[in-house]
Formats: sequence, structure tokens, C-alpha cells
Amino acid sequence: MKVELFIPCFVDQLYPQTAFNTKKILEKAGCKVIYNPKQTCCGQPAYNAGYWNEAKEIGNKFLNDFSENNYIVAPSASCVGMVKNGYNDLFTNTVVHNKCRSMQGNIFELSDFLINVLKKDYFGAELEAKAVYHDSCSGLRECKIKEEPRLLLSKVMGLEMIEMEDTDMCCGFGGTFAVKFDAISSAMAEQKVNHALAKGAQYIISTDLSCLMQLQGYIDKNNIQLKTMHLADVLVSGLIFD
Repeated sequence: MKVELFIPCFVDQLYPQTAFNTKKILEKAGCKVIYNPKQTCCGQPAYNAGYWNEAKEIGNKFLNDFSENNYIVAPSASCVGMVKNGYNDLFTNTVVHNKCRSMQGNIFELSDFLINVLKKDYFGAELEAKAVYHDSCSGLRECKIKEEPRLLLSKVMGLEMIEMEDTDMCCGFGGTFAVKFDAISSAMAEQKVNHALAKGAQYIISTDLSCLMQLQGYIDKNNIQLKTMHLADVLVSGLIFD
């Protein structure tokens, strides 16, 4: 199966190892991974800020950078959610309407693709730790992902997963929200971190690096003994690749 890899701009710039690990997991699952180095952004930052004309321009580039014929997989529910939902506002009843709809049906967040398309949940990963899972707003509400990452994590040897209080509450990032309302944003991150600590967690795991970036920033600023980890990074833990 051919899979086109969509690596969001901030993952490319700040968390490239997660991008490489996503590729490794897809290949281990039997996929032929295709990466177009000309890809950039899905347009979500501009869209969320109200700059829809600019978002449409970036979105048109996205539609040209990927194919209608292959699955598109990304390690970010937030960016997948933008394509699946935000593009309705930008491209409905335009000349690219049909192309957009085809790609919306073919794009998946990593855990959703592994579980619901490939029907694979075990990759031989090992991680001796206690962790909680954070449901990102986009993953839970836009991509309807909840059990998929939990099922994958349940098959990681040595990993003890515990449900924390208010796991589906926002981390406080929200893109420009964290800039415009920094005090509220920090308080939300504090609440999330405290819920993880209350369960004795060593890690907070999620499908969204934007959430983890927010939480890790609060953790580092306050010198808290807690780490964040993306699902793709967990799934390659302890594995040896050629």
C-alpha cells in the first residue's frame, strides 16, 4: 500500500525525529511511504486567525502537493482535522471541490490509520514507564479519535497506562490562544500537568505535538519531573531498524 506522508510545518522544524519515527512505523506496518519535500503547511494558523484568503492560498498548495489516489497520513490530528473540516469553509463549491473531497476522505491521523485502515495494533515496542494519555481537542472532536491510540499503547510492553482526570480537557495551547490569553493558557497547562502528576505519571502521551509542546514548556519552566512523548515515538521505543 502506498502512503503519502504529511509532516506538518512545526513538526518538520521542531520535532523531526517524530517525523522519521512515523515513517518507520508505517514501513513496519507494510506501507511504501512517499514523501514530497515541497510540502509546507495545511493553512491552519492563518485559518484560525481569520485570514481565510491566505489560508486558502496555502490550502491550494496542499491540494497540489498531495495525490487524490493514495492515503495521506500525518502524526498530527490537529492538521488532519484542518483538512477534514476547515477545508469545507475554504473550498466548498470551488473549482477544486471534488479534489478536496477526495483528499478529505483519504487523509488520516497515524493511530486512526493504523487501527482502522491497516488493522494493526502491535509493533513490538517496549517502554518501562507509567503514563497518562492526553486527548487533544482536534483528535477527539474533529477526528473522532479516542480508543485508537489507547489500543496501540496497551500493546507496548512495560508501559502502564492510567486514565487521568479530565483527560479530554484542553491543554491551553489553541494556537494563537496561547499568545493572546497567556495567563489562561498557562493555568490550563498547569491543571493538565497536575492531573498527570496526581496519577504518578512519568509521561504524558498524545497524538498532537502542539499539545505536547505547550505542556512541555510549562513542565520545563517549572522544573517538574515529567516528560511528554508523541505516540509515534512510543511505538518505536526499543525497536531496532535497519
